[in-house]
Amino acid sequence: MEKIQTISLIVFLTVCVDAQKRPPSSDSGGGRCSYTFVVPQQRVTGALCLDTRSAATNSSEVAALRAELRRQQERLEELQAQLEQGGAVAAEMRALRQESDGMNARIAQLYAQLLHEVIHRKDQALEQRRVENLLLNATTQVLQVSSNYRELEKKYGALTSILSSQNQFIARLEKQCECRDSAPLSSLVTSDPPKPQPSVHPNYSSEARETGNDVQRDQSASPSQQGRTRGVHSLPTAAASGPTDPPFISSPVTKAPGPWRDCQHALESGETSSGIYLLHLQAANRLLQAWCEQSRAHGGWTVIQRRQDGSVNFFRTWEQYKQGFGNLDGEYWLGLEHLYWLTKQARYKLRVALEDWQGREAFAEYDSFRLEPESDWYRLRLGQYRGTAGDSLSWHSNKAFTTLDRDKDAYSGNCAHYQKGGWWYHMCAHSNLNGVWYRGGHYRSRYQDGVYWAEFHGGSYSLKRVSMMIKPT
Repeated sequence: MEKIQTISLIVFLTVCVDAQKRPPSSDSGGGRCSYTFVVPQQRVTGALCLDTRSAATNSSEVAALRAELRRQQERLEELQAQLEQGGAVAAEMRALRQESDGMNARIAQLYAQLLHEVIHRKDQALEQRRVENLLLNATTQVLQVSSNYRELEKKYGALTSILSSQNQFIARLEKQCECRDSAPLSSLVTSDPPKPQPSVHPNYSSEARETGNDVQRDQSASPSQQGRTRGVHSLPTAAASGPTDPPFISSPVTKAPGPWRDCQHALESGETSSGIYLLHLQAANRLLQAWCEQSRAHGGWTVIQRRQDGSVNFFRTWEQYKQGFGNLDGEYWLGLEHLYWLTKQARYKLRVALEDWQGREAFAEYDSFRLEPESDWYRLRLGQYRGTAGDSLSWHSNKAFTTLDRDKDAYSGNCAHYQKGGWWYHMCAHSNLNGVWYRGGHYRSRYQDGVYWAEFHGGSYSLKRVSMMIKPT
């Protein structure tokens, strides 16, 4: 088939060449023939021939190419120089990076050592604080034990005196028995043993001595209840027999380690529950315990006085009002000397909380509260009043404190004798929160000697609960 196609192509080409070589005839129509060959489509297979003969070279183009080649070589050399320089920089960067990694590791090591040292010192500080707190608690307990020991020594001295008197009496009886034949029998009957006289302060009147034990008892209680109340008050009343005796204040274990400047300091340190706290009076460098009220009126209140059930006798001497008395978790008076040093630390405000027998509550607040020293009879200094109970204390501002044995009021008699308590009396009182605790509210008495606040139910109404609290402003 391929041979047939080749032959047909040769014939066609031959005819065409002959037709071109033949001269044109004058007679255009005569002797002219035409052939039509049908050549099948040929698929070219196999190798193709190409004329590889080079054309004539152009010198200008060659020169341009050579110039471009030189430029490219120069550029390549520059890039190679830059590459070498960049390699040196990269090596230096790697060295710096390694050095930086080493420095970071060293810094991390030093930071870990510093953190360990800080934690260790913090642990040491906490341990030191804990030991200091234990020491302070132990000191407080030692002071309490020492006070109890002194009290026991006094009781032992009294018992020794009684025993000595009894021995003398027995000796006299023996002598009388030996000479009973000569001595009449009546002598044995009339010779009584000497009775030891109680140490009563000279300023105590006979009426005060008779009513000293029962003055703070519930006035409306039955005789059996009065007997039980007398048992409760036996220890505070015995302490009231002389101004030199130590005050009776129960000292349970403190609620928080402390010591704190005041209850506001304890509250700011995270102690949010009410209870007994150990306080450190910095100005006097002394320790004392007090009840901290942390749940009322935003907390931080140091309770300096509280009345609630009549369990403590407030008809006391100057020395006992100076040092304080009562039960810290019940009725108590913090002490004038402690109040003086406490209010010397900062500017304090006073809040008086009152409750009647129907459960109604009221308060009186004064924006400043402080006491003068004992040399000025603990004179009261008060600020401006606000509250719901009415102002029944400003009348007592700038007045000295008065007790049964220290009459510093402006009245011709002793207001403490009529009011049955200790207070900053004037002539005599618009308030008497240290008076007699009567049950039921309205009471009958010869004098206005109840626990009253004149602007809240008047002077003939004895309140159910009262408390005096201070906190820094």
